[in-house]
Formats: sequence, structure tokens, C-alpha cells
Amino acid sequence: MKAKAPKKTSAVRKAKAPARVAAPADKPTEKLIKLIVQALDSKKAEDLRVLDVSKLSSITDYLVLATGTSEPHLRALRIELERVLDDQQARILAVDTTKGSGWTVVDAFEVMVHLFTPENRDKYRMELLWRDAVALPLAKILK
Repeated sequence: MKAKAPKKTSAVRKAKAPARVAAPADKPTEKLIKLIVQALDSKKAEDLRVLDVSKLSSITDYLVLATGTSEPHLRALRIELERVLDDQQARILAVDTTKGSGWTVVDAFEVMVHLFTPENRDKYRMELLWRDAVALPLAKILK
């Protein structure tokens, strides 16, 4: 009688999982990032940045940072962002749109989007907070 092979534990499966580093659009998350960046760019978001924080954060894999010129511009960016997420059937965990705060956060699980007014972008300096993150080149994403 043949002996059964031992079951693989979850620790073994995690150890053998493929690396998270991939070119944009290779996996659904990268496709979603590309669509998010294109949507924000089409609505004239300023200073767009995409940071890979997967090795640094336990709550998300990517941060998308963008600046809107005013509260109405932030609202337009958020509406366009929500449209893209809905079209892609992406799971939205939370949206913080505190009126007049100058900072909108959309948490789409693997991708978290922060939209700021220029004053708040300068005040909170998310790029410095996540300076160990890998910045993805926008030219590659927008291709």
C-alpha cells in the first residue's frame, strides 16, 4: 500500500508563492492601478505618484497619491476614481470624504488612494513617510 504524501502547510505554500514584483498590468492589481492613474490623469490630477508599499505595510500593497487644486477638484477626482473602481468591481473598504478637510482617502484593499489639496499634500508629506517604498514610474504605468 502506498503511503500518502504529507500535506503542505500554509507556511510552505507562502514560502513558495511567487514574488510580488511584477511589471504593470501583469496582475489585476497592476491593471487597476493603471486605470486609476489614467482616470486621475484625465481629470488633471497633479503630482501623481504610485508607491509599492507591499513590503512595508500590512494594510495595503500600493499607495496612489495625487493633488487636486481645490475641494471641488478633489470631489471630481473622487467621483472618477469611484467610477473606475465600480467598473472594475473592485472592493471599496472605505471612503473618507470629510467635507472641507482637503484630504480624501479611498481604500480599495490592495490599493489605497490619497487625494490632497496642495496645502495638505505639503503638510502631510506622505512621500517622506513612505520614503522606503518603491516608486513606480508613471511613464510605464501610463503606456
